[in-house]
Amino acid sequence: MIMKKITQLISGVALLSGLMILPTSCKKSFLDEEVINSRNTADFQRTDGLDGLVIGMYQSLKFHFNYTWAYTTANYGVDEFTVGGDRTEQMFNSYDGNFNSFSGDIASIFDNMYGNINSANIVIQNVPLYYQGANKNTRLGEGYFMRAFDYFKLVKQFGGVPLKLEPSETIQDQFTRSSSKEVYEQVIQDFIKAYDLLPPTPGETGRITKWAAAHFLAKAYLFRASEINSSWNSDTKDADLQNAIKYADLVINSGAHTLATNFSDLWNFTTPDGPNEQNKEVILAAQFSNNTTTQGRYGNQIHLYYPSVYQNLPGMVRDLAGGREFQRMRSTDYALDVFDRVNDSRFWKSFKTRYICNNPAGAPKWTSANAPTPAQVGQVKFVGGEESILYIVNNAGDTRYTAIDPNATVALPTDISRRKPNMYVRYFAGQPQSYLNTHGNYGVSQFVALSKFMDGSRNLVASQFGQRDGILARLAETYLIAAEAYGRLGQFAQAIPYLNKVRDRAAYKEGENRESYVDGGVAYKTNPATNATALSSYSDKNTYFESNNIPATTASTLSALHLNTEADIFNSNKDFYDKIGASSNTDKFIAYILNERSRELMGELMRWEDLARTKTLVSRTAAFNAEAKPQDNKHYLRPIPQSFLDVIKNNGAPLTSAEKQAMQNPGW
Repeated sequence: MIMKKITQLISGVALLSGLMILPTSCKKSFLDEEVINSRNTADFQRTDGLDGLVIGMYQSLKFHFNYTWAYTTANYGVDEFTVGGDRTEQMFNSYDGNFNSFSGDIASIFDNMYGNINSANIVIQNVPLYYQGANKNTRLGEGYFMRAFDYFKLVKQFGGVPLKLEPSETIQDQFTRSSSKEVYEQVIQDFIKAYDLLPPTPGETGRITKWAAAHFLAKAYLFRASEINSSWNSDTKDADLQNAIKYADLVINSGAHTLATNFSDLWNFTTPDGPNEQNKEVILAAQFSNNTTTQGRYGNQIHLYYPSVYQNLPGMVRDLAGGREFQRMRSTDYALDVFDRVNDSRFWKSFKTRYICNNPAGAPKWTSANAPTPAQVGQVKFVGGEESILYIVNNAGDTRYTAIDPNATVALPTDISRRKPNMYVRYFAGQPQSYLNTHGNYGVSQFVALSKFMDGSRNLVASQFGQRDGILARLAETYLIAAEAYGRLGQFAQAIPYLNKVRDRAAYKEGENRESYVDGGVAYKTNPATNATALSSYSDKNTYFESNNIPATTASTLSALHLNTEADIFNSNKDFYDKIGASSNTDKFIAYILNERSRELMGELMRWEDLARTKTLVSRTAAFNAEAKPQDNKHYLRPIPQSFLDVIKNNGAPLTSAEKQAMQNPGW
């Protein structure tokens, strides 16, 4: 592991292997790079060398999407998702004894953040001394942004960590942990400098702007003012919340970014570098592409983790549109019920509920010998191109579906014309509502899957190398940051317009087809690797009407989602206040904001950090994730990696067990 060489990482020696790149003239942007292997530290005393070093820092943004650490440290062990059929990384969800300071994904986060921090330190030190040209301030601003961004990630995951603010040219092995307070102060100072130095518009596609710095500055102020820091943040809390609003408003009012017209526009990925990746809602994204020579070891792998299994079901085979389903991230009942699934389009634009039969030879044909019931003999036949898999996302009390075997593995609708070879129903008739117990015939491998990250552009059906960009910040979150800051100040009415910006967008518009569906799997249509004669599993419809059991309509739902006053928040009976013990208006507001962040940002690699910083992780997993058992005052921070503690020294000697424990986070 790289972590065993943490001293080399911080010295800048091992870093060089990740920085051997120079820009080329390829069409996507400055990140279509050429791999080279002849860089050394003297090159970073020249303008072209510093330009290459900064490009190397941008490569680190891909890290947040390209392997298991992306979801294990961000979306496991929370209220939205639990373990699916593949339990490889289950310890991050259960918080059991296998989750400890030796966990590799934790070490990877620690490793890679410090690797990029050293690059940023070189940029911050050398640009004022050696850089020539009009981009001098921009390069310096990029250095400050990256250092702030990486320390922000570290403090959210680990709390206080060693602050290293100068590049190291010799191996160092002695470090002292700074406090969370000190790290946040440095993060905020660096983001402010980045904001002051960066341009309002990117010189090249994908470059960081001052608005990205302002967004993350607002977020850093909000995090510093959150409950996890309550032992020391009282002196700065109110000012931090005001600053969160200030910088969020700067982004919102800049004109540089606007909300996507339709929530689906964010996920309608049709081709690498296509229109979807130019959406003005996106403030910062890791720039992936179809340049296979520069994909690196992993590519964007987020598309792998959320889909449920379809390839081995009757009438189905795996294809480009359906994705390679690792079935790691199984949606919880909270993830489904936090939405108003009649009025809030975000649910139906975030989850996949239909598949088309792409393997007719494997599809069942109802005959007198195998019909599920005698009444169905001769009435239902199935061919390729018809629907094969349907997920019915209904509520308890729905009497339309019953189980036809003792194990409740097959759903039988009362109207047999709705029968499909693979029909999964959330609640059978007579089953009570539950958030922790099983019901219906969903399972660990068949569940309603988040589809925001589907990628039909991959060059092979089995490929793990996703090619779509990874969104790190978008304007909808900026609105939610400002709304939360106002609520934390007790100015609930002022939060309402910000909340309505995202909620109004989420409402169905007059004339909108509520059955319409799109995900990034649709990129298979423009993918040269697609077999033109093969059937596809891709469906452009959802199960909105089947699930909600309402007559077809295209009426607007704006009035149902729009908040009129703060009373609409405090009197809500759909936000689980009773289940999580939220009784005061302040507690209800925080609960509501966390729910709204789920509705808007579900699965976007932020949830664990949100629940940890609000110290709601324990109460929310107890209510909604049966397997997750985090401990209060322990699991709000990750353990400092053992591989770091084992190599650092004190006065030239390895740390004693007592010294290691003193440097470790509480409870680990």
